[in-house]
Amino acid sequence: MIITHFTDNDLYKYSVMLAIQKLYPWAYVRYEFINRGDTAFPKGFAEELKKEVMAMASLKMTKPEKEFMIRRCYFFDPAFIDFLEGYQYDPSEVHIKQEGGDLKIRIEGYWYRTVLWEVPLMAIISELYFKMTGIEPQNVKEKAVEKAFQLRQMEADFSDFGTRRRFSFDVHDKVVSYLKMYSSKFFKGTSNMYLAMKYDTTPIGTMPHEWFMFHGAVYGYRAATVKALDAWVDAYQGSLGITLTDTYTTDVFYEQFGQKQAKLFDGVRWDSGDPLVFTDKTVEFYKSKRIDPLSKTIVYSDSLNLERVQEIKAYVNGRIHDTYGIGTFFSNDVGAKPLNMVIKLSEVKYDRRQKFQYAIKLSDVQGKHTGNTKEIELTKRTLGIR
Repeated sequence: MIITHFTDNDLYKYSVMLAIQKLYPWAYVRYEFINRGDTAFPKGFAEELKKEVMAMASLKMTKPEKEFMIRRCYFFDPAFIDFLEGYQYDPSEVHIKQEGGDLKIRIEGYWYRTVLWEVPLMAIISELYFKMTGIEPQNVKEKAVEKAFQLRQMEADFSDFGTRRRFSFDVHDKVVSYLKMYSSKFFKGTSNMYLAMKYDTTPIGTMPHEWFMFHGAVYGYRAATVKALDAWVDAYQGSLGITLTDTYTTDVFYEQFGQKQAKLFDGVRWDSGDPLVFTDKTVEFYKSKRIDPLSKTIVYSDSLNLERVQEIKAYVNGRIHDTYGIGTFFSNDVGAKPLNMVIKLSEVKYDRRQKFQYAIKLSDVQGKHTGNTKEIELTKRTLGIR
């Protein structure tokens, strides 16, 4: 069994789960697995994956996990934490098939339940693939310790975001332990709730792209940003205040990010496109709203490595608070080629009586757009994106 702890999942999945329960308890959705790297999965992979998914039904929140969440996640209300204590994964929500090396996965069900599948399912797919192909990790400690020392030398605040595409749980566990041990005050925490508990560090995360994707599909793309941000404020009253900008491109986001929201949210997360261009846009945006950029944060989180962090940090040059969420470079830099895959929201209903509406994402990079092709073109026309 690959996932053996209920909280071996990222904080942002729990945070969006609570927001869904509060505001959209009847929402019904589908997610699709997207194999961006065209990985050919070995024969019998789907059957082994199904066994792992079935085993997820046995996971339950433990007393230490609950106590940690109560202590460190002050933004979660007691009713939600009690709900998690009773929650069980339902394997019937996950549909898996394999044709040759092609793997197909669809998740379907009430959004407040199915939202937890994405991260552990991707972690299972990654670890199972390396296990079935006989690849062993190399130089785990040496690489992690060297990264910790170099990031400390750069004085770069950083967190681990490595759950989804990790080599294995064991590698991820060791890497987080070394990062905390050797990075001094610059290691700020991990997105993984279980590892945050194990190493008594801060669980890190706020909202996902799917939050904006749902609002775009239900309320229209011109209203998506404002509706999604206002709904997040309704759910969290100012807590968890780092917002994504690139669900429908950063340019569109900043056109719609109003004065009130800009002051209320603590900062933004860069997740696609050119980070240097993004930095300039963000600093100028805050200045245009008469907001001191030094009072805000940019979380940089797309495909980071040491060279990229150093380049961005030098360019920021103290103009805004910068911090770095580093994923695969931490949890899967062990001599294997990481899988290039995502699981994305694909269709949504406000409630089950309605027809499905396509959910799409427009990245700041053309090749990372996801969703129905015709809906993507419609969205681009609606928002005036070339």
